Amino acid sequence: MRLLFALLLAPLSAPALAQDAMTAPPAAPFAQVSTLVPLPDFLPGLGTLYVDPATLPAGPFLGYDHGGKLSATIYMVPIEDLTSGKTFDNLPLGAETVTSVDIYYNAGHPGVEKPHAHVVLYHDTGAHDRLAK
Repeated sequence: MRLLFALLLAPLSAPALAQDAMTAPPAAPFAQVSTLVPLPDFLPGLGTLYVDPATLPAGPFLGYDHGGKLSATIYMVPIEDLTSGKTFDNLPLGAETVTSVDIYYNAGHPGVEKPHAHVVLYHDTGAHDRLAK
């Protein structure tokens, strides 16, 4: 429980990425996830994802809505790393404002094949709804 609490609080004090990440596409080294692995361009609940491949598997992944607005920062943290005590410190945020957080289990998918937790930080009150469909 202490590790989960630390994981939740750490990103809230982490540095935000450059201002140019606010609209898609973000600057290099970020790449659109759908060009790296076989996933759709837009994933309901997460948006159009971009990631710096060097930060895999945790990310941050930047989630953009259909209009290209940065709506969420997503971390994909392997369960085995959490249970073994690995920490993920000072993960950057896509934007400084965080209005809500979702955390849920994922059994694995292209790009992050091992079971992991999605930690989704929404950057404004409408972000969750804009990314839903």
